[in-house]
Amino acid sequence: MRYFWHISDLHLDTFYSTQGDIYKSCWQLSRPGASTAPVEQTESPGPFGNYNCDSPWSLVESAVKTMKAKQGDNVEFVLWTGDALSHSAQPLSEQKQHEILRNITELLGRSFSAPFIFPVLGHEDGGHSGLQKYKQMGELWRHWLPTEALNTFEQGGYYSIEQTKSRLRIVALNTNFMRHDLEPEPKVSHSLRWPAEYYGEPKTSSSTMSAQDQLQAEQQWLWLEEVLSKSREKQETVYIVGHMPPGVDERQLGPQHSGQLIFTERNNKRYLDTVRRYASVIQGQFFGHLHSDTFRLIYDEQGTPISWLMIAPSVVPRKEGIGGSNNPALRLYKFDTGSGQVLDYTQYWLDLPLANRAHEPLWQPEYNLTHYYALSDISAIAMHNFAERFTGRDASWFHRYQRANAVRFQSSSACQGLCMLNHYCAITRLDYDEFRLCLESEQLPLQGHATVAVLSSCCALASLLVALSFLCCWQPALPWLLQLLDWPAMVAHPANL
Repeated sequence: MRYFWHISDLHLDTFYSTQGDIYKSCWQLSRPGASTAPVEQTESPGPFGNYNCDSPWSLVESAVKTMKAKQGDNVEFVLWTGDALSHSAQPLSEQKQHEILRNITELLGRSFSAPFIFPVLGHEDGGHSGLQKYKQMGELWRHWLPTEALNTFEQGGYYSIEQTKSRLRIVALNTNFMRHDLEPEPKVSHSLRWPAEYYGEPKTSSSTMSAQDQLQAEQQWLWLEEVLSKSREKQETVYIVGHMPPGVDERQLGPQHSGQLIFTERNNKRYLDTVRRYASVIQGQFFGHLHSDTFRLIYDEQGTPISWLMIAPSVVPRKEGIGGSNNPALRLYKFDTGSGQVLDYTQYWLDLPLANRAHEPLWQPEYNLTHYYALSDISAIAMHNFAERFTGRDASWFHRYQRANAVRFQSSSACQGLCMLNHYCAITRLDYDEFRLCLESEQLPLQGHATVAVLSSCCALASLLVALSFLCCWQPALPWLLQLLDWPAMVAHPANL
């Protein structure tokens, strides 16, 4: 029995400032010609981050130090599932982006022995595109990747590594080849003065792949098929690791939301078909990207659960686009080195407001998976049975999951009815057509939770209206009625009611 860490979505922002504006990425920016006098604001960025902003170095450093302190020994490896750079890093010079990635790489390298850390590319990592990017990143991570892994990484940003102490193979995918790119949204930052290290305004990324990228994407699919086929022949077990997971984002509501789809429909189907064919050797799938704590299930054609995906929450507290934030989190897995079976995990979290008030990053255990969800083991069937609890009349299990989903971030709105349904369908229906059908056909009893809540509210409102009508219509008779009921005379006058 050994352990491995999973860390994801650091989104380090080197321009984060405790003197910055929390509504402008926690940067110190000024409009051209504007007064240089400080603007009074109700909240200043804390020393370890803010829910509206990307990560300061202090947060990233505290996360890695916590990993080393909590379980630095008896650790087999670390999964680092991408997006090390800030959401706003695209306009940075390629040299500056590479410098940031090198600093994080060196921080992890100082904390853990090599070859030890298995990185994958996120969609925010690196300014180059194509072979130039992969070669540059390969040079940066050369000390972690053996020769065979480095060869495929420099060709397309993907690789596999066989664990020498077990029959476990790590398969690291470049999910950027699979992504569903959105149409670029207009930038509203043109009125801001960018820091000197920026060479211009943010560029909008193209939503189409180049011919070279399409060729490399196809090569990755063929390579993945070959690796999984050989692993089955050699009776190896496999962990698939990537940045973006298949399926939809559970926090994006509605069947047609533009931000919901993660892979293209073709790539999504292809990935699910691949997992179904090789489910017998795939012991686990590990992803990030969504910044939320959740999981996914894949079923065979008969509807039997055959594989699971774990999606780890982010270190960064900011979730771009939907206004949903989370507290920073890290995840420590326990697994059987002989079979590769995941036995459990413990999640650590940082109460961000508390850390900022105390000026100390007080990372602490958030929950233990099997205990928190009352699981007998971690398997596709066990996780399926847990997800099915969401459809029952007892909503406490979903509320427990929902609390962990944003790492105890206190949301202003409750997740009921259609929101609960969206989570359930995202977990159990990774195929896009099946997800849409789930939203249409699986509405009861999940929507019943919202119906009960609405009916309760309506009853309370109706009672209030009846009481007000009584006061208006029977005000002259109130003293007589209360005297008849022998109520204290002090409350008989309407002014005292």
